[in-house]
Amino acid sequence: MLLRRVIGDALRARRQAQHRTLREVSTAANVSLGYLSEIERGQKEASSELLAAICEALGAALSEVLRDVSDTLATAEDLPRVLVPVGAPESTQDAAPASDPAAAGAGPSAPEARLSSRSGPKTKVTADAKLSVAVRHDGPLRTTLRATRNPREVVYAA
Repeated sequence: MLLRRVIGDALRARRQAQHRTLREVSTAANVSLGYLSEIERGQKEASSELLAAICEALGAALSEVLRDVSDTLATAEDLPRVLVPVGAPESTQDAAPASDPAAAGAGPSAPEARLSSRSGPKTKVTADAKLSVAVRHDGPLRTTLRATRNPREVVYAA
């Protein structure tokens, strides 16, 4: 997992939560729209000065954004114990049907998983009492990982 991608995801999530455009934030942060877009997509590393300016433009403390990034990284570090690599054989425990992911807090303590059988992108959902993870395989080069930890949601796309 690339740090610049997680930072970009955190910045984009904050901007979109405020219903602001890239142009509005780039103007307020005094950075080009294209460069801000590349930072949000994880294609460019933001310097500490630029990151501080973007956070200020978003009305967020740098520490808040870095805390979100830290939480996402911590969640991702815990995931290998829950998920299996794409193409790896699934164990019988992971193949058990899961309860509704929205009700993950009321589910059993052992992780459960299901792989959707519908056509199109494949989605695998794993849930336990504290963490619900959905992995959506949109193609060979795009997989979206959504991890929900009560009560906040962390989204990471790769």
